[in-house]
Amino acid sequence: MKTGNEASILARHISTFLNDYVPSQKSESANTLKAYQDSIGLYLQFLDEKGTTPRNLDAGCFGRDRIEEWLGWLRTERNNQPDTRNNRLASIRTFLKYLGHKEARFLYLYQEATEIERFKTLKKKVEGLSRPAVKALLDIPDQTTRMGRRDLVLILLVYSTAARIDEILSMKVSQLHLETAKPYASIIGKGNKVRTLYLLPRAVAHLKKYLLEFHGQNPVPEAYVFYSRNTGIYGKLTAAAADKMLKKHAKKAHETCTDVPLKLHAHQLRHAKASHWLEDGMNIVQISFLLGHEQLQTSMVYLDITTEDEAKALATLEGDEDSKVERKWKKSDGSLCEFCGLPNRKG
Repeated sequence: MKTGNEASILARHISTFLNDYVPSQKSESANTLKAYQDSIGLYLQFLDEKGTTPRNLDAGCFGRDRIEEWLGWLRTERNNQPDTRNNRLASIRTFLKYLGHKEARFLYLYQEATEIERFKTLKKKVEGLSRPAVKALLDIPDQTTRMGRRDLVLILLVYSTAARIDEILSMKVSQLHLETAKPYASIIGKGNKVRTLYLLPRAVAHLKKYLLEFHGQNPVPEAYVFYSRNTGIYGKLTAAAADKMLKKHAKKAHETCTDVPLKLHAHQLRHAKASHWLEDGMNIVQISFLLGHEQLQTSMVYLDITTEDEAKALATLEGDEDSKVERKWKKSDGSLCEFCGLPNRKG
């Protein structure tokens, strides 16, 4: 089938966006890449169903009216809730912004997309953990076993740094600097942005013992700190394995401290540490940096700081001067997904 010149240009940019731009500029996280692939894949599927082919794909297919129609399709055909549709919309906007930077004649598409209002959603508050709950959880891993010692170090590192679980699991030995006057970890966050997180003595002590036991006297710099027993030091521990481990220990910790959620996930440890920093009077800007948030307001929302409490949170700034359905991908030859280089996937 002969394709139009504009269709080829759009397909090339979609492919480059997903295969090069998102992994290098947005995040190396497989989950983030998958979110963009899903959103754009669903948009192309929608266009497919509306009769768009590689032959007539053009800029008009990404106009405001089409995007709004797609958002309605996500609700009626896929039963997507408002927050999911907002996430899908954000992915399309990001692509159109990228497209506009690559081809100035398409910049108007991004400008139109930014005018589409987000759907109202019920705010889901992230439930953190109380300090007694954190202590109860850290007391659970059995320190007489090898895996118990590993689990304690992993939980302790997630909590003490408030880093994202993927950032911790993606950490390599070379990112730990434990022999300096002020030990720290170099965290590679979203967009490959590096931030320095200093480590407290307890975390440093456990990490040194852990590295000696799991990596030997001469650790390989490029080895993952927390690796999979199945793949070895060059294969990182999966998020699913870490989640299973957390829930196992949380279930036992809940027996002695009901503040520990039975369905604990790593994000709650991150949220808990950020909340505890705020309670201790840490500067809200410092917290935002440590969390890896680009915008201060993101940290405000993340910490569930209400309008009434906002002044109190911002008051910490004074401290500097005074003393963060089953998928239905089309598999047929000639589909837009295939044309634009998206992987064929089952389910």
